[in-house]
Amino acid sequence: MTHDLDLLADRLAAAHAGGPPLPARLLQSLELRDAYWLQDATLERLGPVAGWKVGSKGPDSQPHCAPLPLEALHRSGAMLPASRFAWRMVELEVAVRLRIDLSVGPADRPTPSELAHALDAVLPAFEAVESRLEDGQNAPPMAKLADLQCHGALVLGAPSSLAPADVDLRSVQATLWLGQTCAVDAVGGNPAQDLWALLGWLARHCTERGTPLRQGQVVTTGSCTGLTAVPPACVARGVLRGIGTVELQYDPAA
Repeated sequence: MTHDLDLLADRLAAAHAGGPPLPARLLQSLELRDAYWLQDATLERLGPVAGWKVGSKGPDSQPHCAPLPLEALHRSGAMLPASRFAWRMVELEVAVRLRIDLSVGPADRPTPSELAHALDAVLPAFEAVESRLEDGQNAPPMAKLADLQCHGALVLGAPSSLAPADVDLRSVQATLWLGQTCAVDAVGGNPAQDLWALLGWLARHCTERGTPLRQGQVVTTGSCTGLTAVPPACVARGVLRGIGTVELQYDPAA
């Protein structure tokens, strides 16, 4: 099985570099541990881990996560090549940055204030959602998870003056503009609702996985706006009230 997973990791990494997508059926029978193993193996081929994405479908749902490659992190105003992003879908998210390394043992129960102390910044973020799978939008959940939970790129705005301890996903106002058109305006749209439950779970998961959270890594915490399609050459601008603004564009000429 490990040999088969190694081959799948090779193909996923090649697809990240512009190679052919994988048939989702090759990943549909994965178990959870296999999906996370494939994430790690793919990152070994792509380069350093610069951050993580974490989210859940609801406050009582099991979170899921994926490591983010350094090569896929960009500053606000990024021009992403439309030819490499077939979906051209984005989510506006709240991201945080680690001030220190963060390991959480099995018996540890970090409080929100302890988790906030481990952070040094809150940032607005666009996640460009993409797939390396054929018919990826209809792929089984384990296949999507193995494919870095459909991560394409993370575009980060400037760090906010808002203190990490003051972030409350239940009250975040998120507005997504496509050119001059307001596409989404939502309050408390992140389904997880509780930032600190997500971060506590992620810190423990990463520690147990052997890849603890590291100083300087960015964690993006799930969509505040849902998935939104961005036409090529259109400037997408996300505004998180009290946090900041982030922009991206898909370049049809690239």
